[in-house]
Amino acid sequence: MTSTVDVQRSAQNSLDLGPARALSCRECGHQIPLAAEFACAECFGPLEVAYDFGAVTRAGIEAGPHSIWRYRGLLPVPTDVAKYPNTDPGLTRLVKADRLAAALGVKSLWVKDDTGNPTHSFKDRVVAVALAAARQLGFTVLACPSTGNLANAVAAAAARAGWRSVVLIPSSLERAKILTTAVYDGALIAVDGNYDDVNRLATELAAEHEDWAFVNVNVRPYYAEGSKTLGFEVAEQLGWRLPQQIVVPVASGSQLTKVDKAFREFGELGLVEPTPYRVFGAQATGCSPVSAAFKAGLDVIKPVKPDTIARSLAIGAPADGPYVLDSVRRTGGAVEDVSDAEVVEGIRLLARTEGIFAETAGGVTVATAKKLIDNGVLDPDADTVLLITGDGLKTLDAVQDHVGPLATVAPSAAAVREVLARR
Repeated sequence: MTSTVDVQRSAQNSLDLGPARALSCRECGHQIPLAAEFACAECFGPLEVAYDFGAVTRAGIEAGPHSIWRYRGLLPVPTDVAKYPNTDPGLTRLVKADRLAAALGVKSLWVKDDTGNPTHSFKDRVVAVALAAARQLGFTVLACPSTGNLANAVAAAAARAGWRSVVLIPSSLERAKILTTAVYDGALIAVDGNYDDVNRLATELAAEHEDWAFVNVNVRPYYAEGSKTLGFEVAEQLGWRLPQQIVVPVASGSQLTKVDKAFREFGELGLVEPTPYRVFGAQATGCSPVSAAFKAGLDVIKPVKPDTIARSLAIGAPADGPYVLDSVRRTGGAVEDVSDAEVVEGIRLLARTEGIFAETAGGVTVATAKKLIDNGVLDPDADTVLLITGDGLKTLDAVQDHVGPLATVAPSAAAVREVLARR
């Protein structure tokens, strides 16, 4: 009888992951063949995908699918990835946010609105890439620990692909995110504990179940590359140029580092002029270990116990935290944090100026941008992009006590006029 290990070994001998050629340690540079590994055997540092890129042109990208697969030549996925059932995420809108710019006192501002993805967050991007790699690596079950958005994305992607899913979440997760994961009818398991507890459990289970692809554990190097597509799209949608400043919410920190990587890869490949840009990280004060390390001038992230309404960013021990520090320091950026009250106001400010309803992570991004501008850290004259990575319908509890009808009135025009006169 053929074992799961035999199946995976057979898959590894015939891998088609496009331009990906190896896994490389981010600390010591040691390389290994492409496999379901996430930690370096030499120094225990994190592994990431190394590439041999072929000829990639603007015209080739523009002629590609209206999804992240237009960038397949820059991702660890097969050339024919689009033919397999998947959620086809990406190519979400980049909004010229003039009203928000005026409110913040910024000259040129864009909002990358990733609420338009299939499950209404950027996590559809990373999961699609993880699924494509997992299929090549011989896995048969898609799994994850999640603070919510990833749970939605994994459950939906597995359902679309005809795979089983196993999703682990903190039991305190927002009700909306629980329901929007459970509806796909996979194995959804709530765990008493915070995300860091759930993540440790997932690592243990990944070692026990060789056919389970935990997207952000044993196939994490491939999964993380999906975030590059945010950076690719921003540059393409700006007319094949890099923004001067970008503000990115920070949970594990992977998204920020991969957007930075995307900008560098586009520059190195000649797809854009490699102009200077600054990267800024945004955290909620109730879970801001990266911001604290940045402000203290440290290179080590001290884990914290999360206490914030921004649950999608509530990772107290962010795996990519040190690399966030590297990116923002190298580019001349910063990491800042904002209170829960500021998060709510950030959500409301974006909604009333641009008609975009963001979840709490988006409130963190907008509020952090405002704070950085007010403190003279963000340049108000520079082209600036804010990443809005999830839909506000997922975190209604954050605003339910702050917004509602102006009044309840009798069905008469006079009653309506009276209310409006008081506004």
